[in-house]
Amino acid sequence: MPFFCFKLMSSGIVIVDYGAGNLRSVINALRTLGHEPEIGSNPRQIALAPVVILPGVGAGGAAMEALEELNLTDMLRRRVSQKMPLLGVCLGLQLLMTVTEEGGLVPCLGVVQGMVKKLPEEGKIPHMGWNQVKQVEPHPIFEGIPDNSNFYFVHSYYAEPEDSSAVVGTTDYGISFCSVLASGNLIATQFHPEKSGAMGLRFYDNFIKLALGSQTC
Repeated sequence: MPFFCFKLMSSGIVIVDYGAGNLRSVINALRTLGHEPEIGSNPRQIALAPVVILPGVGAGGAAMEALEELNLTDMLRRRVSQKMPLLGVCLGLQLLMTVTEEGGLVPCLGVVQGMVKKLPEEGKIPHMGWNQVKQVEPHPIFEGIPDNSNFYFVHSYYAEPEDSSAVVGTTDYGISFCSVLASGNLIATQFHPEKSGAMGLRFYDNFIKLALGSQTC
């Protein structure tokens, strides 16, 4: 059975613009791979796109408010439930969880059961710079990416999914945390592929190929 199984209703890659993402870096990375992504905040545009990237920097509560104002929360939940490909990046991973500790117990999208927690105070916060990703489960998103490759991180909080089988990559920073999540057509990373050089570009390329590689069931 192919990894992605859905029927395309439109073409193109859409990067969700909700005021919380470094969109230019993502655009440049995808252009390097030969793609011309769209920037969008229209629910219908995002719902119909075959490939959607949910980037993000900043606070979870403010990001959820922005998504609500744009009427994107229910659409993103439906997209995941309908098994349409979605890639969450950094804050985009954390927003998939049930709730975040950042700013109090703030409800998130809840498409992955789990909590967003603050990194241990023993280390320098935020966790910023290059760090290794250990591939704890085999997955096609890692095609051509050696185990323990370095990726670029900037974050103070991390996602802790309840279902450990969804965690396919981990990174150590005081604790071992989820740095790559995979559940069906949903992929998410705590690091920034667009800032991670050749391995980051390969990660984006793998996701797009998986998303576009099987257009019918």
